[in-house]
Amino acid sequence: MGELTGKVAIVTGASKGIGAGIAKGLAEAGAAVVVNYASSRAGADRVVSEIVDQGGRAIAVQGDVARAADVRRLFEETRKAFGSLDVQVNNAGVFQFEPLEAVTEDEFHREFNTNVLGPILTIQEAVKHFGPHGGSVINISSVASTRATPNSVVYSATKEALEAITRGLAMELGPRKIRVNTIAPGGVETEGVHQAGIVGSDFQKQMVSQTPLGRFGQPEDVARVAVFLASEESGWIYRRTDCGLRRLAIGRAELSGRDPTCRTIRWGRSVTLIDR
Repeated sequence: MGELTGKVAIVTGASKGIGAGIAKGLAEAGAAVVVNYASSRAGADRVVSEIVDQGGRAIAVQGDVARAADVRRLFEETRKAFGSLDVQVNNAGVFQFEPLEAVTEDEFHREFNTNVLGPILTIQEAVKHFGPHGGSVINISSVASTRATPNSVVYSATKEALEAITRGLAMELGPRKIRVNTIAPGGVETEGVHQAGIVGSDFQKQMVSQTPLGRFGQPEDVARVAVFLASEESGWIYRRTDCGLRRLAIGRAELSGRDPTCRTIRWGRSVTLIDR
């Protein structure tokens, strides 16, 4: 049996990219998975089919995470299909890289509504559905939260806000046996990265040059960390940020690279300083 056998997980924004990779990784580990999507029904159905073809359980549920009514329906459909909830992965996110002069109110609110309000609404609902043994919330951030690049002022701000949500709710929800953690990937090769023309560009070369492993990440790399944080193996970890491909916790061992943006890990009640 997998380490998540008998567990139920919701992954928002899971029709492609990192979200799809996490959904398939959780299913491979034994979890029943709800594949949430905003507009790409075909992509979500494809992810569900891949999971089912491998003997897993999954359904696709449409919903805009920035709309409270959609979020409530997402969790109700999860309850109807699988009866409970153990893991909430907040992956849905939007971005637009543009210079300061081009930023508009509409774009600001579009990114903050999905990237910040969305996780708040889903966590609000998740805590109602977690059982007496608590649950695991995993927020997908980005190294852009601490290593901002030009033309990313709004996106970077949303990701730093998301990490503040993790820090605050980890302390607030911990007494209820609900762990809240963040994964902050570096450059990951996804459909969106290809569409943005990043693959093969000087920007990609710059990002890779700053990564000790010397390559872009793949969705499966992020999925492995998500499976760990969803499992009992991470039962004493909260308020944590895993950055890029530089730090990865395996079982009870901490493997650390030289990423100055990854500063602390809280393990139970202890605090270990990393790289500073």
